[in-house]
Amino acid sequence: MKLTTKGRFAVTAMIDLALRQGDGPVALASISERQKISLSYLEQLFGKLRRNGLVASVRGPGGGYHMAKPTTVVSVADIIRAVDEPVDATLCNGKSNCNDEETCMTHVLWSSLTNRMLDYLSSVSLAELVEQQRSKIGSAALMKERELRAQSRRPRRTIAVAAA
Repeated sequence: MKLTTKGRFAVTAMIDLALRQGDGPVALASISERQKISLSYLEQLFGKLRRNGLVASVRGPGGGYHMAKPTTVVSVADIIRAVDEPVDATLCNGKSNCNDEETCMTHVLWSSLTNRMLDYLSSVSLAELVEQQRSKIGSAALMKERELRAQSRRPRRTIAVAAA
């Protein structure tokens, strides 16, 4: 089972949107620029996210998207399901017709894996991912500030130039 770019991009874009939630509607063009995701692809994804009630759109100048639900109740599984991303490790898409309309010998194994993946993705909220990013951003800013302070404390060397 491999999560495709559709699911990855949808989760990434939702984190970006949620990080900027307090700033009013967020334009897809700005998410596209920050996350390096095609604007037309984002438009397709956000259409599905909107139809599934995860985001809402605002039209007109200054328009864009905002969260339709609190980030605490939106799981990664919700996002992936909304964009029609299959999360299934079986070859038969869970239909039990893997081997000439019969269940294959490993069907129970792959079904169990699928259930565990869905359980895990359902247990991770968008709010948790947003908080991870805020911590990461805060840590990066703190490191940069420390680096600047350290540079300002270093003694500066002066080079004397002899007059000719």
